[in-house]
Amino acid sequence: IGPLVVCALKIPKSDYHILKEIGVDDSKKLTRTNRKKIYKLLMMEVKNRNWNVFVNICSAYRVDIERSHANLNTLEVKLFAEAIIELSSFEAGDQIRVDACDVNERRFGESIIDQLGNSWKDNEIISKHKMDELDAIVGAASIIAKVTRDEEIIKIENKLDHKIGSGYPSDPITILAIKKMILGKCPHKELRWSWKTTKKAWLDKHDTPLHSRGT
Repeated sequence: IGPLVVCALKIPKSDYHILKEIGVDDSKKLTRTNRKKIYKLLMMEVKNRNWNVFVNICSAYRVDIERSHANLNTLEVKLFAEAIIELSSFEAGDQIRVDACDVNERRFGESIIDQLGNSWKDNEIISKHKMDELDAIVGAASIIAKVTRDEEIIKIENKLDHKIGSGYPSDPITILAIKKMILGKCPHKELRWSWKTTKKAWLDKHDTPLHSRGT
């Protein structure tokens, strides 16, 4: 349920120590309360220092439309590149560090550079799995992305008459919510129709396959 959120963050190397001082870590290792606390501290630093941040919120609708002609990795490459470009503060030679979404780390990084275009060929990209655990700036970006998604989920939930949980298929509350959100003539607009969890719930209820969204 809900959007896919990507965050790009740029800070000077001299400010790296600040990230550790305010408790930055992989967002998945932090409690919801700690994530929100660190998020607020990060946004204060963004405001007070020469830091740049852009949060790319990809709606469930866009996820489905993009996946109708490409896979999820291709969409994530596009979202990463869009976020980097929107920072509008990168220069030739600046290093880009990303949490690789592809099973092939190198391919994911090279795909992002290709998506960015020729003017970015001089930028070094380091693409690794679990980079949000290995590198503080990527961990900080993951916190901003996670808190933003949590806030988007709350907005969706406030428009409904039932809980939707985290919005992830591993959450039993989310699975129950999906069953309620597929009762109409078509699934709720905030569901990712292309996800197998939604497709299965629709098939179980309506006894007919779920068609893709129209453009």
